[in-house]
Amino acid sequence: MEPPKNGKGKENRKWSAFLGNQWASNGPHRLLSRKLPRDKDRIAEVPSQSFQLKNLPAVFLIVRMIRILDDSESPARNGFGMVALTEKIFGEGGWLQVKLGLEHRPQQEEMAIRVAQSFAMDAPIIFEAGTGVGKSLAYLVPGIIYAVDSKRPFLVSTHTISLQEQIREKDIEQCRVLFKSVPELHRYAGFESAFLVGRGNYVCMKRLVRAAEERADLFNQGNQQALDSLSEWATHTKTGLRQETDFPIPPDIWDAVNADASTCNRKNCPAENCFFHSARQKVQKAHLIILNHSLLFSLIAAGMSPGGDTPGILYPNDFVVVDEAHTLPIIATNHLGAAVSSYAVERALRILYNPKTKKGFLKKIGNPGDRRLVAEALAACSEFFEQTSHTLLGKKDQVRLAEGEWTEPVFQEPLLELTKRLKALAYKEQDETRADEIRDQQLRIDSYRTVLGRFLALDFDGHVPWVERTGKTRQIISLRSAPIDLAPVLRQILFRRNTSVALTSATLATSGGMDPFLARIGADGQPHGAVTSPFDYERHCEILITTDCPASGGQTSPSTIQYWSDCIVRAATAIEGGSLILFTSYRDLAAVVRICRESLATHGRPLFEQVPGGTRSQLLDQFREAGNGVLFGTETFWTGIDVPGPALSQVIMTKLPFENPSHPVFQAREEYVRDRGGHPFLEISLPEAVLRFRQGLGRLIRKVDDRGRLVILDSRVLRKEYGRAFVEALPKTTFTRFNRADWERCFPRKHRGRG
Repeated sequence: MEPPKNGKGKENRKWSAFLGNQWASNGPHRLLSRKLPRDKDRIAEVPSQSFQLKNLPAVFLIVRMIRILDDSESPARNGFGMVALTEKIFGEGGWLQVKLGLEHRPQQEEMAIRVAQSFAMDAPIIFEAGTGVGKSLAYLVPGIIYAVDSKRPFLVSTHTISLQEQIREKDIEQCRVLFKSVPELHRYAGFESAFLVGRGNYVCMKRLVRAAEERADLFNQGNQQALDSLSEWATHTKTGLRQETDFPIPPDIWDAVNADASTCNRKNCPAENCFFHSARQKVQKAHLIILNHSLLFSLIAAGMSPGGDTPGILYPNDFVVVDEAHTLPIIATNHLGAAVSSYAVERALRILYNPKTKKGFLKKIGNPGDRRLVAEALAACSEFFEQTSHTLLGKKDQVRLAEGEWTEPVFQEPLLELTKRLKALAYKEQDETRADEIRDQQLRIDSYRTVLGRFLALDFDGHVPWVERTGKTRQIISLRSAPIDLAPVLRQILFRRNTSVALTSATLATSGGMDPFLARIGADGQPHGAVTSPFDYERHCEILITTDCPASGGQTSPSTIQYWSDCIVRAATAIEGGSLILFTSYRDLAAVVRICRESLATHGRPLFEQVPGGTRSQLLDQFREAGNGVLFGTETFWTGIDVPGPALSQVIMTKLPFENPSHPVFQAREEYVRDRGGHPFLEISLPEAVLRFRQGLGRLIRKVDDRGRLVILDSRVLRKEYGRAFVEALPKTTFTRFNRADWERCFPRKHRGRG
């Protein structure tokens, strides 16, 4: 069958639909057996639609593309040789097994071939691969081969640092060893890889030198000492990345020296003297580019994706893998909207001039009138945010904005006058570098003025705006917005770009299959598939579910807190290894910790508690090292953490992870579904809770020889009709029901632990 052509030589939508149907129904999808069009006849090409992010503010983002392809490049699109190599690599008795000594995994083979086919056809695929499948190699190997052959950039976006480290330290090297060991693959062994990091993470040496020269005008004594430490570090760092520092850097210092400024350009900072531009050159040459979801969506929101009919998600002619794709909705929600906070505005103004310390950018280049403008702007913005807090929030942490003009726009005139003055100063400034700095500050402040005005006018069609308290002490007032319906936005930026985008995770499906997730991200009707984990959960995992814990829906009662506390101590001290206790709120977590602390200490069990704003990686390192600790976590600990071995031998879930029903975004999306005749609980609440539940379960068994126990302390799993969805999500078919009278049998006190 040959693809029908339109007048422009492109396949029509019927051919696209045909291929999609074949792909969705052919089992292992051995499309290589079919006679398929080659490069001259593009496969499954749908006319592109230019994407514009509407309803987004003119938020100031000095964020620039790091990779620019030469317009003369015309990458080859023929990837079917790559699919054939993928079969030879991952098949039983294949090169991966013979040359690297890795066991053959049928699940990994199927995923690798499906992903390779999606690359070859420039088509999307959404693929669930259970824990232990080896999905990283399944997309890296064919992706690198195709990137080298086609000269197209291959992007891999992840959510967690741990996966990025795994790819950098293990998977990339395995790919290189494989390519070197097989003569047919030698040409791929020299592939180049690079990590794409936002430019604000790099120190700019030119700005650092200038900051050191003007330190007396810019910083107080304490910050000057931090500047000395930074200058010393900059003399021996190889990357210039802030993440490599082992000392605190005050925000004012980093704002003055990072590469996220117009000053740090190729003219002022040639690659041989600049960490950022050196990294940029490496990315330009790379076949494989690794980044995180936050940066990917920040760049897309800033308008950095290819425009018009040019294929690509972020770069022209790229193809992309989004790993840990279950986090896609929340990352997109966080980055495809507007945001401004009292902290951000105050910080930007104090960079110009801080009336308390009498330091800042305008101390040297401005006059008393300029500094007075900053003081007036600070006072006006402080008044605006205080009035916003008093009028809208009261004692609440979050409130949806339903009516605009809740207070006077006292910020408008002072900020406008200040930006006019900064523009004039930049025009008069003879020093080009300093003029760039002034313009950057002017653009930043003018953008805040614009965004604040939009919030006051509620100028957010299709978005839900809200105000909330943020920060460790909940003293920061933040105004935010997010798309109510993510599907059309993600459909445009991911699935209508005429290139392959592969989304994968260990958890994408619910009891209703993958349809709820596909609908949420705008991937309805796109090719998708799943393979199960190769781990032996039936033999290696024990599951216990309570039947008599007091009801735990809504506000948690004191009797429920006490039941949890007693059972957690009993279960945690009945095993030799460590336990992870998962909560859905910090309030419940803190209440249980207060009760458990003394008992766990008596049994020699180290206690680790997640606190708002705390560092997850440091807490996890301590937990791993302890070997028999008890880690109390919420939010981020449900997903993305990897603690193999006995250090994590038990996962205890206190409550089913339903979304907070009072959150403005959740409320707006419920209304959106209800207004269209849908059922919000079945379409939003339940599928999202089941996915998060599956993520929590996945923390336990992380390698083939792991053993462990899952304890669920929410009896709604057994009492409620919807509980069946959670039972079906369990990694094995059998489980044990227990009540308080069974504790001695289920959690016998055999071990006091080490300590």
